[in-house]
Amino acid sequence: MNEVRVRFAPSPTGYLHVGGLRTALYNFLFARKNNGKFILRIEDTDRNRYVEGAVENLIASLKWCGLEYDEGPDKEGGFGPYMQSQRLDLYKKYADELIKKGHAYYCFCTPERLQVLKEEQAAQKLHQAKYDKHCLSLSKAEIDEKLAGGTAHVVRLNVIPNQKIVFNDIIRNRVEFDSSNVDDQVLIKGDGYPTYHMANVVDDHLMQISHVIRGEEWLSSTPKHVLLYDFFGWEKPIFAHLPLLLNPDRSKLSKRQGDVAVEDYRAKGFLKEALVNFVALLGWNAGDDKEFYYMNELIESFSLERVNNSGAVFDLEKLNWINAEHLRKKSNEELLTLLKFEIENSSPHLAQGEVGELRIENYSDSYLLQVIEAMKERVSFVKEYLTKSPYFFTAPTEYEEASRLKNWKPETPEQLKALRNKFSELNNPSKEDYEVALKQTVADLNIGVGKIIHPLRLAVSGQSTGPGMYDLLFILGKEEVIKRIDRATETIK
Repeated sequence: MNEVRVRFAPSPTGYLHVGGLRTALYNFLFARKNNGKFILRIEDTDRNRYVEGAVENLIASLKWCGLEYDEGPDKEGGFGPYMQSQRLDLYKKYADELIKKGHAYYCFCTPERLQVLKEEQAAQKLHQAKYDKHCLSLSKAEIDEKLAGGTAHVVRLNVIPNQKIVFNDIIRNRVEFDSSNVDDQVLIKGDGYPTYHMANVVDDHLMQISHVIRGEEWLSSTPKHVLLYDFFGWEKPIFAHLPLLLNPDRSKLSKRQGDVAVEDYRAKGFLKEALVNFVALLGWNAGDDKEFYYMNELIESFSLERVNNSGAVFDLEKLNWINAEHLRKKSNEELLTLLKFEIENSSPHLAQGEVGELRIENYSDSYLLQVIEAMKERVSFVKEYLTKSPYFFTAPTEYEEASRLKNWKPETPEQLKALRNKFSELNNPSKEDYEVALKQTVADLNIGVGKIIHPLRLAVSGQSTGPGMYDLLFILGKEEVIKRIDRATETIK
């Protein structure tokens, strides 16, 4: 195998787990770093767990993240088909070959017998429940009779006990198992479909996979795969088993403790660049303190030798930080595209104040670019341009209570009216014009700046915090500012 060929082989059971994204990402980075091929193969042989539409969702999530594969279900290469359910004849052919060589055998045991065996072994407190090779002793005549009679059966791997199974793992170095602890794994199920183990090995060989990069949960299955490679006389790929993803409490990452699907993070407004950057760091680093990466930088820096063998904690705070960093590094023009999409797809009711129905045609590009510049250092998500500064999109109808109680005095309405009149005299005002007008009003009224600037912010935004006061006034424009002052002085008590 001179060419690097790696694959991501998910089961279509629902959504793309962030752990699956990391596996796909590391395969993708390794392929691109080594000028190899990245293959998507759908392992859909467990028909009981198959979810309609899951394949399309998986592909959409991968493509959204920028993980373009070279071969796959909708991008046929020379090793297809890439759906295992379309390769059943291949698995049967190779299972028959194993049976002829004595490396596999037919098993006709009923579910009832297998359950009794399991209970007996549990009562004996055996370390691991295993099949007892009962059907291996059947004569050829007995087997032929049962097959001819249509007796339900599976095909099992014939594991020879008391053998050392050794393989090298890029991340874990030398790994050794005792074959006595390896079960006679089912290879072909009663419905004629292969198990993961059989299909995985056959497909990896036929697709000329050079490196198998997958999660740590498959490490205990690898001895079965090594045996299959040996029984077929095939060259084994190079293995690399990635560390588990953990919750902050060190438990295995699961949906019970939060979002685990790529589509969940996409829906929450995380940037694809940020999610990819964050996931890449879950178990890998380049040997320095760098934490901000674009995809091309990840490709350039990535190596399997730098992947850790201990569990990686999924830190949501770090993901939020990385998202904010990627957002701020985008040009205002890039953010404009994202913000317009957010406006077009936003809910009428946003988290911090209702803004009514947003219509993109109500806001010019030049206006939105001003909003973006004013709020760029204050947001971590594109949607926060709407939720943290709804006043840029609609006049406030409610006013922050704490600020109202602190800053709105009986004399405030008259003071704001004086300021409003000063603003009305301005002709196409700049930020500096607003500042001069405010300072003149303060001098005329003989009051401190704070007496008027805090109520002014409350009147025009409904909030006590935000961008610079004069930036806010300039972006909203004189007519809108005057309308909002008039409304506030009439409604705030």
